Amino acid sequence: MNVQKQSDQELILTYLQGNQKAFEILLNRHRNKIYTSIYLFVKDSDLAEDIFQDVFIKIIDTLRKGKYNHEGKFLQWAMRISYNMCVDHFRKSKRRTKVSATETFDIFDVLETKDDNMEVTMIKSQLHNKVRSLVDKLPPEQKEVVILRHYADMSFKEISQLTRVSINTALGRMRYALINMRKMVNEKELLAS
Repeated sequence: MNVQKQSDQELILTYLQGNQKAFEILLNRHRNKIYTSIYLFVKDSDLAEDIFQDVFIKIIDTLRKGKYNHEGKFLQWAMRISYNMCVDHFRKSKRRTKVSATETFDIFDVLETKDDNMEVTMIKSQLHNKVRSLVDKLPPEQKEVVILRHYADMSFKEISQLTRVSINTALGRMRYALINMRKMVNEKELLAS
């Protein structure tokens, strides 16, 4: 079977049987999402790269020790490890994580889109900028849930485990984030008219 077309689980088994290329494919398959999620939390490309490498060292160690649970999805498991390492970093430096775009990085730049004409591209860019500015204005806990849910494709159960809050709290934060964003949009419309 072609290694490129194998599922994550098959790549892990192939890697554990001694095929280093299988792990390289697995790493490259998920590199962007994992690195981006780390960068969103630490907002420093060098630090994000260091944590990203630590995440994959931990993944390799866990796989080699036979402690990986095949029931879960690899990406969500890797995202949980990266999130925990970011939290550990902030605990060590005694800073609270903040999730927002910066001048040099924007989450919407890494979202995959099909090729569009220039007009559609400009409209999408303007829309992404508006949404990003709304998300930036949210309280940190709400901003964190929005990014984990809509960028990392995590379920509310996974978000609750990752952030160590109940599912209801995660759902509530998302609900309040949407309410707050809706209010901000309505206030802008009122000011514009």
